[in-house]
Amino acid sequence: MKKQLTKICCAMVALSLLPTITLAYDLPAVNLGLTSFVDGAPPAGPGVYFQQYLMYYTADTLTDGNGDEIPLPDPKLDNWVSLSQFIYQSDKAVLFDGKFGVNCIVPYVGLDFTPKLVGLQDNGSGFGDIVLGPFLQWDPVMGANGPRFMHRIELQMIFPTGKYDDDRALNPGSNFFSFNPYWAATFFVTPQWTASWRLHYLWNGKNDQPNINTFPGADDMQAGQAIHANVSTDFEVIPKTLRLGVNAYYLDQITDTEEDGHDQPGRQEKVLGFGPGGVYHFSQDNHIFVNLYFEAAAENRTEGERINVRYVHHF
Repeated sequence: MKKQLTKICCAMVALSLLPTITLAYDLPAVNLGLTSFVDGAPPAGPGVYFQQYLMYYTADTLTDGNGDEIPLPDPKLDNWVSLSQFIYQSDKAVLFDGKFGVNCIVPYVGLDFTPKLVGLQDNGSGFGDIVLGPFLQWDPVMGANGPRFMHRIELQMIFPTGKYDDDRALNPGSNFFSFNPYWAATFFVTPQWTASWRLHYLWNGKNDQPNINTFPGADDMQAGQAIHANVSTDFEVIPKTLRLGVNAYYLDQITDTEEDGHDQPGRQEKVLGFGPGGVYHFSQDNHIFVNLYFEAAAENRTEGERINVRYVHHF
């Protein structure tokens, strides 16, 4: 009986906090830890690549703007994501000796959140927002014992093609355009030891059908700008076959979300994820990456764990 009363009290508190709970999820889905080791260049040079990602994310904590846990009766988010990526890189330099390429990602997302409270419902499964971006890839800077540095710049764009309902807090799609350029690089400390990073800037367009529970009566909302980054370091433990290391990601919303052109303070999102990972090279043309992350320091977001598996094939 005491346990049941506690759950009832928690549910009542949660309902009273709905305006606070719905502060999260303004930002679109972005690359948090999907890429990691030796990220500064495709593994087999120019050509056509196919990459398949499988990501599972689970969380039982929602945080407010101060990073404190929001009391809910046994909250649980399960998020499955499949990403199919197609990449083409030419072998001819077109600008500043960079070789042109293009990247396209098609996501399929499955969402399940409990409890089913008004204002916190998920929109189930469906296609997410398509990602498209032209890039310039520079040849590696070589040293006496092999490559020392390699890098790439991509003008990545996120198009609002995914499934979306304005009465759902969690959707496969965002219903607005985003510009998400990045710089990716790998530095070879030694031929066996590398450090990589991918640094993103995120700008978001307006959503002309904002969530009716979070923005009641609003004509539009515009998620704030953000920065996010993936960083990793690895060591080659089996020559040309296996690298093991650690990986991390960080997201920080740096400007306020706007409702009908007016700033809405207290909605900015933040999260840090870190954990172990590795990459296995079956051959020069086939690779598999596995990365595990544990989140901390979340604000206006869920805080949980994720595992990513990525298969890379060069034709």
